[in-house]
Amino acid sequence: MIQYFEELMGTLDDAIHSMDERVFRKLVEDSVRTIQSGHKIIVSGLGKNVPICEKFTGSMLSLGMDAYFLHTNSAIHGDMGVIKDGDLVIILTKSGETAESVYLVDLLADRNITMWLLSFNPDSSLTRKIPNSLILHLKHEGDLWNIMPNNSTTLNLIVLQGLVMHIAKELNIQIDRFKRNHPGGHIGAVLSKEVIVG
Repeated sequence: MIQYFEELMGTLDDAIHSMDERVFRKLVEDSVRTIQSGHKIIVSGLGKNVPICEKFTGSMLSLGMDAYFLHTNSAIHGDMGVIKDGDLVIILTKSGETAESVYLVDLLADRNITMWLLSFNPDSSLTRKIPNSLILHLKHEGDLWNIMPNNSTTLNLIVLQGLVMHIAKELNIQIDRFKRNHPGGHIGAVLSKEVIVG
């Protein structure tokens, strides 16, 4: 049974190494510029990408950086109002063909925002609409039929958490800011007792 996990880790490793580091660096730079200018980073997704987006938003907020999760379906029912000029919006869609995501991108085309796509399809409707596209090449989802969003959502989580860490590093965010925003639970208890140098 351990072979399954070994193959899974190999698949994830191959996908991460398929990422164009120059493109990821540009995403980091755009994100840092957005936060420095007093604007926010918005992530939008559907289905199994929802908790991934929420994890990204939670990590950003705990470090004192402005972020928001915009559910792709709710966006067209008034929630697009959260998007302001100067914000950065990241659209998550594996295929780049999800009807709701394509519709949302069309609606946002005339807004003064920076838009990014996180996807696994290098030739899709959204890669043609969004010049800033971070594409990973995924060999298999890791399920019985290569259809369930398993490895793709795991990779989205890895990439977005990596983005948070790179933004924090570039902005030289200190542990005191995290401590201020995370007073509860075991982490809060640890931070209240220890002086952490980082």
